[in-house]
Amino acid sequence: MEALRPQDPASIGTHTVLARLGAGGMGQVYLGRSPGGRQLAIKVIREDFADSPEALARFRREVATVRAVRSAFTANLIDASLDAAPYWLATEYVPGPTLIEAIRERGPVPAATCLRLFAALAEALADVHAHGVMHRDLKPHNIILSAVGPKLIDFGIARGAEQTALTQAGTAPGTPGYTAPEIITRNDVTAAADVFALGATVAAAATGRPPYGEGSLESVTYRVVHGEIDVAGVEPALAELVRACVTGDPAKRPTPAEIISRCAVTSALVEDPVYQELAGSAPVALPSPGYVPTVMSAQAAPQAASPAAPAFPATPTAPGTPPAPGALPVPPPPPAPQRPRTKLLLAVCAASVVLGVIVAISVQAAGDDSKQGGQKAAGTADAKPSASSSPSAADSGASSGPAGKEPAYLEATAPNRDYWTPQEGSSHGEGACQLPAEERSPQFQFSVVNAENPDINVMSGKVKVSFRFKYADPALGKPYYVSVAVKPPHEIDAKTGKPFEGLRQQNLGLGYTSKPVDLFRNGDGHGTSFVELTYPDDFQQTVNGKPYADGIPVVNDPGNWTVLFQHVKGPKEYASIACYGFTAK
Repeated sequence: MEALRPQDPASIGTHTVLARLGAGGMGQVYLGRSPGGRQLAIKVIREDFADSPEALARFRREVATVRAVRSAFTANLIDASLDAAPYWLATEYVPGPTLIEAIRERGPVPAATCLRLFAALAEALADVHAHGVMHRDLKPHNIILSAVGPKLIDFGIARGAEQTALTQAGTAPGTPGYTAPEIITRNDVTAAADVFALGATVAAAATGRPPYGEGSLESVTYRVVHGEIDVAGVEPALAELVRACVTGDPAKRPTPAEIISRCAVTSALVEDPVYQELAGSAPVALPSPGYVPTVMSAQAAPQAASPAAPAFPATPTAPGTPPAPGALPVPPPPPAPQRPRTKLLLAVCAASVVLGVIVAISVQAAGDDSKQGGQKAAGTADAKPSASSSPSAADSGASSGPAGKEPAYLEATAPNRDYWTPQEGSSHGEGACQLPAEERSPQFQFSVVNAENPDINVMSGKVKVSFRFKYADPALGKPYYVSVAVKPPHEIDAKTGKPFEGLRQQNLGLGYTSKPVDLFRNGDGHGTSFVELTYPDDFQQTVNGKPYADGIPVVNDPGNWTVLFQHVKGPKEYASIACYGFTAK
């Protein structure tokens, strides 16, 4: 909370402005006071947004959504002005830190508290969904830890199930690391996407870390679509429930009611001493049954349960009561620490952004091109190892070192921005890649040709890829595994084998890769015999150690394809040694 600045208004509508609460993507939020003395959070849309029909439509939808959702788990709408600029809405002011602020201040939240928080937020989602609304931007930044329990805020991109998205073609709403993969890849928004965001939110609370790591939007997006959530060090049962919520198939995610049942809480979240510390609140004194306050406003009065609200499985209420089958036993709440732990810097995006619809994957590579023996051939670039190349062996699964295991596949680990471009005016298929090789291998040779007619430069059928060492090099360590990545120009929908319809995005991945081959075990054992592969027959995409998609015909994605040769030390440990490409029509 900040003091008002000279340019801030003294009043908005009939409400007095008291202080600045913060700024959002669309405007400024103030602390205000109604004529009757009620504290309000007043959100004013920015002037530059007021002239945008799309932004104004989004703001009007937010007002309509907050008005429709009258819930104990949300900040209820009090007033709004939508007729003329400045446009604003006022909701009840909920004192308390956001969950992201609490995590930054305290660090990881104990498993027992996380389970209670999990159940409370699942109940909040169920209540919101019962009103026919999906939040679509659930994250630690949009959860206030109030003295009476968590509250969901910022319904700026929420919408009803019957509404169409007000986003531009090729974009998806949400925040990196909390937006479900089906929204990223095909803008498919269902209630299951909110469950994904809930799982990611609890993971951030339990670890004190971003759920899908740090880095660029593209890197985080790639890990959401093809990687695994970070639950390292989390209590196993809690980690299992988080993983269930973020599974890639929306139909396999638990419903909010199932989450509540599995958490099997036996006491109120507000009675948890750690939650009290996080919320900065004292224990809540609950009135005895039949208690009626002497004065109660209509807006503050408790409402009868809606018949449309979902029924949740009963959970044990007495300590020591066995949990229901499949439920997670909730340990007793840990004692509140005497003082907050050291602040933890949690690098999670602090505001909602519009994601480019990207399905990203893996490393960097390049090579020099030359014509040799009637084939398109290239030697490796004279390059030095890159400091930003593949992950360490500790994170890569099997290693190909002397005591290691033969890598059975190559799996992408980060976005790749290497692309082959044909040389203008060339009649022999010459071209160049835009990045240097990460690792030098002077004797490495390769060719990329049309499998049916090597003299045809444009590919429309199968592609033959060959590689070897020109001379045996004793300086190279044995074994020496090589995998080839054949990369279409655009991101591919695994269901159709073609670029995403209406969402044609540049390919930031490795595409389809071959099984790693030890050149020193091939042919004469010196690495000088050619290894021959055929695309797409010998290529597939691997995700989380399992086959994800087979190579697609090149005619499915006309344009400039990139071919990357990788020195593989483990399934997720590799470096580029050469790069080439071809044009498909």
